[in-house]
Amino acid sequence: MSGDKAIDLLQGTLDMLVLKAVSLGPLHGYGVLLRIQQISQNRLEIQQGSLYPALYRLEHEGWIAGEWGLSENKRRARFYRLTAAGRRRLEMETRKWHDFADVVGTILKTAPEER
Repeated sequence: MSGDKAIDLLQGTLDMLVLKAVSLGPLHGYGVLLRIQQISQNRLEIQQGSLYPALYRLEHEGWIAGEWGLSENKRRARFYRLTAAGRRRLEMETRKWHDFADVVGTILKTAPEER
């Protein structure tokens, strides 16, 4: 991560970000890392040690489906795509995230009481 402005992910956010990245088109694991980094304008960097368990978990839940193929550098890689269940999950998680952000925003905008 470049600079001191690294953003830590809240627990549970990684799954939503992976679902979003894969919703944009099939990707292999490392491609998911790069897509999230690109979309976040290099403000988020996902560690491989966190990503691969998340991909396994999401596939196990049926939210993504993986199949073997060749990467751009001709290496064997597992490519993931979003399933219909994954699309529904992403929509639900996105709504929950926006609701959460609205609540936190409301709390942060609260002015101190006058004395």
